[in-house]
Amino acid sequence: MSIPTIKHVRAYVVRGGGADYHDQGDSHWIDDHICTPMSKYPEYCQSRQSFGINVLGSLVIEIEDSEGHVGLGVTTAGEIGAYIVEKHFARFLEGARVTDIEKLWDQMFNASLFYGRKGVVINTLSGVDLALWDLLGKVREEPVHVMLGGAVRDELQFYATGARPDLAKDMGFIGGKMPLQWGPAHGDEGLKKNIEKLAEMRSRVGDDFWLMFDCWMSLNVEYATRLAHAAQEYGLKWIEEALPPDDYWGYAKLRQQVPSTMMVTTGEHEATRWGFRMLMEMDCCDLIQPDVGWCGGVTELLKISALADAHGKLVVPHGSSVYSYHFVATRHNSPFAEFLMMAPQADKVVPMFNPLLLDEPVPVNGRLKISELDKPGFGVRLNPECKLHRPYTH
Repeated sequence: MSIPTIKHVRAYVVRGGGADYHDQGDSHWIDDHICTPMSKYPEYCQSRQSFGINVLGSLVIEIEDSEGHVGLGVTTAGEIGAYIVEKHFARFLEGARVTDIEKLWDQMFNASLFYGRKGVVINTLSGVDLALWDLLGKVREEPVHVMLGGAVRDELQFYATGARPDLAKDMGFIGGKMPLQWGPAHGDEGLKKNIEKLAEMRSRVGDDFWLMFDCWMSLNVEYATRLAHAAQEYGLKWIEEALPPDDYWGYAKLRQQVPSTMMVTTGEHEATRWGFRMLMEMDCCDLIQPDVGWCGGVTELLKISALADAHGKLVVPHGSSVYSYHFVATRHNSPFAEFLMMAPQADKVVPMFNPLLLDEPVPVNGRLKISELDKPGFGVRLNPECKLHRPYTH
């Protein structure tokens, strides 16, 4: 059988939602008084956009083969990522066979070690990897989940991340994760307000609905421990990303100190098998949350998941829409998935990467049939109305 080769690689930048889901307009819950590592500075406390959370924008990668198939990948890396794709990674991709995904990952990773390893470089590599899997699926006319070994369940179930867990319950989700609003800089009064918010939500949703706190790297061990014990009364299921991602020692200590009924989760801003190896070998958490668009793509997520399985840890990827749904469908240690509520008031279900992608499936009553993913590749298309900018060529 003749295997197509990669002919063209193109990298674009787009603003306003999409993979950079923080790039929203005014009055969106995702930018409204959420505790961050910058919250200790009053001028950067109210809005995450004020300190530049949306500065990068979305990176869109197209990889075209010799037969005209085009693979699509998106991530958060913006113009920096576009430069890396066009000026560095393209040399490994163009001319390679579409099946050479493992080799291409290794070449891109090792060639960028001297300036990469994590952050925007691995985000970029992840986006390329997603485009490669999408391309191979279109060549084979198979969904990505089939190429990963096939689904192990008929449908996915979701918890919702957003400002209104009570509304998420009404929409059929199994749980609601809400952003923490006050951190160490706000003292005891801030901690009290966090617990009051949790208590209010518990009264609205009842005892059987999951509630979680997303702390977005903003706490220290002492504050996170106090928060966890104060939240125990209200049945908090887990405390997420409480510490900076490199503080493995702090996570190990926190996990020992939280109530036994509460999980410690993290990994959204971790990358590659080596970063997750640290989390697991130091027993930092109960559940890991790699983002397939940031951790190294599907190719690396498979390795991370195998490592987690060997350590008895659950893998629930950070919300990344279809790019993680295909993976979750195929893994027994990924029992449910995250859905980010991207409606400005978190009051309805809209596609996460809107308006960038078309044909993006969304949960109905908190569920998604695997049959909704039965399209070649990841099954999504670029919205032609989005204004793509190609800042570099090669």
